[in-house]
Amino acid sequence: MDPKIYRIRYLNDELRTQGICRNGRVVAAGRLAQEFEKIGAVGAAVAAYDDWNDGDDPYGEHDFGKLDVNGDAVIWKIDYYSLDEMHGSDHPEDPAVTVRILTLMFAEDY
Repeated sequence: MDPKIYRIRYLNDELRTQGICRNGRVVAAGRLAQEFEKIGAVGAAVAAYDDWNDGDDPYGEHDFGKLDVNGDAVIWKIDYYSLDEMHGSDHPEDPAVTVRILTLMFAEDY
């Protein structure tokens, strides 16, 4: 595996499974942001996610997934931004120059 992809995957898995990483954060979007009682269950399901397939993970970065949580269709996505969060990061493998954001939401809100 390309070392750059391996590093991106490692950082993404760290954020997804632990909810923390250098310059990383987790946000709930759409209706999920208003349904506080469901955020914990969604976060736990995303942390346990392991359905990596070519359709959802074509580059091997572990940056997207979709799943069912207690009957709700959920999607999650990790995006990479420059430190000023105005542009995409040119080096998502480097946490010193990248802000990593994991967004959780109900699929129908996408």
